[in-house]
Order: sequence, then C-alpha cells, then structure tokens
Amino acid sequence: MSDATASADRTLRTGPGRLLVAVYGVFALAATARGGYQLATRFDEAPLAYGLSLLAGIIYLVAAVGLARAGRTSRGVAFVSCAVELVGVLTVGVTSLLAPGAFPDDTVWSNFGSGYLFVPLVLPVLGLWWILRVHRMDHR
Repeated sequence: MSDATASADRTLRTGPGRLLVAVYGVFALAATARGGYQLATRFDEAPLAYGLSLLAGIIYLVAAVGLARAGRTSRGVAFVSCAVELVGVLTVGVTSLLAPGAFPDDTVWSNFGSGYLFVPLVLPVLGLWWILRVHRMDHR
C-alpha cells in the first residue's frame, strides 16, 4: 500500500469521516430495528413500507462498514451503498409525494426522509462526496 493510499484510508476513518460512520451506524440501527419490528408486528398493514425501512437499515449498515474499513474495496462498497441509498431516497421520496397511497405508512425514505429531518436525503450525498474526496487524495 502506498503512502498516499494509507493516508487516504486513514482520512476516511478520521475527523468528518468518523462522524459520517457514526451517523450511518445510528441510522443502520434505527432503520433496521424499526423495519424489523414493523415487519414482525404489523406486516399486513404496509409490508412494502416496512420492508423498505428494513432495506434502508441494511444499506446504512453496509455503508457504515465500508466507510469504517480501510482499502479500495471497502471504499467501493461504501460508494455503491451510498449511490443505491441516494437512488432509493429519491425514488421513494418522489413516489411518496406523487402517489401517497403507495405507502400506507411512512418509510425511512418517505418524503425524502422528512420524518428524520431530511438526514436520509443529505447522508448519501455527504457519503459520496467524502468517498470521492478521499479517492482524489489517494491519486495525488
């Protein structure tokens, strides 16, 4: 591993990178617990919405692990996770506004994450920006 790569990997896991990992960890726990509980206790009410919340939690978990670990593969996993998350937030956000009946109950990503102060909308953008920033440092 080159000095630049080692430095980039350290940067990904320090300062703002560490905060990003922590926020992803909190959202992973919250969304997974919420979706899992709702699927287990109220599946018949809104299985798609609850399944999407569980999926969001899993994506947050994968992103957190990818951001926390060193190496290009981990950064790639984190990048894909953040990209999938962004597509999910935008898709569910638009759908929840245009066809509110599609989700009888809110998901983590409904209305672009408004129930979570829009953090689900901002988080993947910050994650992608941070990964690309570290990637650029790696190629100096």
